Amino acid sequence: MTAQSQPAILAPPPSVARFVTFDLHAAADPAAALRALAGAEHDPKTVVGVGTPLVERLGRPVAGLRAFPADVPPFPSTPHAAWIFLAHGDSTHLFDAGRALSLRLRGLLDVVDEIDAFAYREGRDLSGFVDGTENPKGDDAVAAAIIAGRGAGLDGGSFVAVQRWVHDLDAVDRMTAAARADAVGRDPETDVELPDAPVSAHVKRTAQESFDPPAHILRRSMPYGGIREHGLNFVAFGESLDRFERQLRRMSGREDGVRDGILGFTRAVSGAYYFCPPLRHGRCDLTALGG
Repeated sequence: MTAQSQPAILAPPPSVARFVTFDLHAAADPAAALRALAGAEHDPKTVVGVGTPLVERLGRPVAGLRAFPADVPPFPSTPHAAWIFLAHGDSTHLFDAGRALSLRLRGLLDVVDEIDAFAYREGRDLSGFVDGTENPKGDDAVAAAIIAGRGAGLDGGSFVAVQRWVHDLDAVDRMTAAARADAVGRDPETDVELPDAPVSAHVKRTAQESFDPPAHILRRSMPYGGIREHGLNFVAFGESLDRFERQLRRMSGREDGVRDGILGFTRAVSGAYYFCPPLRHGRCDLTALGG
């Protein structure tokens, strides 16, 4: 049976979702944690990712997976053992699926973070701009996000970059309409790219086709939070982490000293990479990790 990608990677973002991060339990056998992840029948509304701390404990490196870079300020590196994207679209199913999974992993992987996310104003970020405008579609999305031609245990899988961004919406409110548009490089109302956007504009810092080779990624980012704290849970799938990392380094100003305009009103507080294994016989195929 040919390996398949986890369906929720390519599915449209849900109306509500939950992102859960795990660390290996202090006394747990990493191989047992791997068996628990591999043994469960896969829920098509869930994406499972394995992080470098678990991979390193297993002593079975996954080709293409590495730690989130620690040398790109202002972006922190916060690696964890595993990451789950619950994309069920309603709170009841989110709760039931999350609890069932946590019970299966009890004593092996501990929940260290949960982020409840939601769709906002028909796909906009909380800052008011449409998010994911440049997302590839159809076959282009598959080519950008899903690993192919690298062998059993990898093909059909994906890598994902995850960051939590905290927005300062008071700062956004203080900006003029022109300053907001310049920071992103798009008109917030029409979503049309500004022809004269400054070099610091987010659309120019991250223009996927401007890299060699092109750095197309499939974003599944969603807003999160409430009154006290809010922002964007950034999620980007790629067949290689190089695609995302080239964009990250340019945003930081490492290339030319120009920092991304959105850093004037938002900051990243976490950053991690995960390997999202392919499926075989309806379960996560973790043979790349010895599972």
